[in-house]
Amino acid sequence: CGLSEMNAEYETSRLILIILPPVYSREVLRFQLRNREQFERYEPMRPENFYTAAHQQAVLKCEYKLATKLSTIRFYVFLKGQPHMIIGTVCLHDILRQAYSCCEIGYKFDFEYQHQGYAREAVARALDIAFSELSLHRVFARVVPDNAPSIRLLTALGFVEEGTERSSIKIQGTWTDHVRYSLIAPES
Repeated sequence: CGLSEMNAEYETSRLILIILPPVYSREVLRFQLRNREQFERYEPMRPENFYTAAHQQAVLKCEYKLATKLSTIRFYVFLKGQPHMIIGTVCLHDILRQAYSCCEIGYKFDFEYQHQGYAREAVARALDIAFSELSLHRVFARVVPDNAPSIRLLTALGFVEEGTERSSIKIQGTWTDHVRYSLIAPES
């Protein structure tokens, strides 16, 4: 199974989720710049050229290749009424098959579009794709313990806390604990 056997675009009642080709680098850059301060609180340090269109184009090329292999699938999220402005991303990454049949999910949303149910709607759609189209058994997420909105989102979607991964991810130069959550496919 590859990207040619699944869609590059999905919809929910209010959103469009798209696997973007590299021509969207300027839109992705605007999304990153608008939310730089908020996103960097929870992410690793970025290379010096991260906030350039050229870097974002290279990232999109890489992501598209990974999507064709179904090893990482990043959906960029748009409102149906504003199909040119990215409001978030949902990523199914480190997709493993066979005995593992799992992946990690990550997401981030524009600060102006938070607390309106968009993240829940987009993440729920991505989970449906993970379980139905990719036939995965398990999806997990890692969250910094003080990220209460993300924890509320995961628990509202049925994720179960598994425990703390001590000093697991280097965020802005500091090894940081993350709480791990998981969701098992509904049929399992």
